[in-house]
Amino acid sequence: MFKRLLIYTFITFLFVEYASANINIKARTAILQDYYSGEILYKKEPDISIYPASMTKIMTAIIAFDLIKSGDLKLDEKFIISEKAWRLSTSGYSSMFIMVGDEVSVENLLRGIIVASGNDACVALAEGIAGTEEEFAILMTSKAKELGMEDTNFANSSGINNPENYSTVTDILKMSNYLIKKHPEFYKMFSEKEFTWDRTGGEPITQGNRNPLLYKNLGADGIKTGYLAVEKYSLASSINKNGRRLIAIGSGFNTKKSRSVESSKLLTYGLTNFDLVNIANANEPFNRIEVWLGKDNTVQVYTNEDIYKSIKKAKKKLLKVSIKYNGPVEAPIKKDEKVAILKVVYDDELVGEYDLFAHKEIKKINFISRLLKSINYLVWGDV
Repeated sequence: MFKRLLIYTFITFLFVEYASANINIKARTAILQDYYSGEILYKKEPDISIYPASMTKIMTAIIAFDLIKSGDLKLDEKFIISEKAWRLSTSGYSSMFIMVGDEVSVENLLRGIIVASGNDACVALAEGIAGTEEEFAILMTSKAKELGMEDTNFANSSGINNPENYSTVTDILKMSNYLIKKHPEFYKMFSEKEFTWDRTGGEPITQGNRNPLLYKNLGADGIKTGYLAVEKYSLASSINKNGRRLIAIGSGFNTKKSRSVESSKLLTYGLTNFDLVNIANANEPFNRIEVWLGKDNTVQVYTNEDIYKSIKKAKKKLLKVSIKYNGPVEAPIKKDEKVAILKVVYDDELVGEYDLFAHKEIKKINFISRLLKSINYLVWGDV
């Protein structure tokens, strides 16, 4: 059968090569990502080693969330508080203020960790899950390697002083992505502004979330602050606004105020200097390609992943999206069979290539119909 190569350009967008250009963030290290496109909009020394401080608690929560999702842990399950956990509530660290012998639910411990940043709650959860905090830290590091966090090691569940507890803002970004993508129902805890612990032997204690961005009109819904004298101030933050999500990680802010101001500036930079273009949605019909000798003359195609591109408003160039295939594609065609390729080209350079699949089965027409169609093509050159 005669075949031809068709490239069908159906849409043109504006695109940019992003760079850490006209903004300076006053932090030792920082990174900003457009969540849906996955593109990095800003970076400053993103791979230097840091002490993640309380940003460590993101992984502590992830371990629990994974176990809950797999059915190996329940929110209403209770753990008995050890003396080790209790001592952290009496030594000046951020605490939930649990007591030795208390039986505290996993749900309360998680809120104590996420909202109140309780180091005592971290130890209690770690011991309840793994027996010891040391064993729990091994689980944390193993999960980090699974997520591609190659420059990270966890030595404890809270992030308090330990030179063997280290990471990078790039790795913290990977961890934050996993949290938001895999556990959206639990991620909502990170936006809660306060937590009340109805403690044993005393009046209930209400503590506010330490994330300063939750109290600004930015659309922030997480994630976690951190502080160590050796590292200074840090913050993993995310905003969800106008159909966009941005994630920023920064460490080495000189003051608590600077942490808030510079993180806000970084996220605002992403919102105001870039647009997000949705090229295709996973598993949704995207366009049509031609079919030869089929009961239908065309078939709808789809990608199996969402495709987004971030566009810099100040530096606009053409982004061309095309469908490439040898066609018309001869029937029969199976549903979900790969039939074409979606190509994304920027300034004559290929920047993305994605498989396209048939949205439905296309059966071949019978012999008489095929014969007539072939004669028609020979006479008129029309498929």
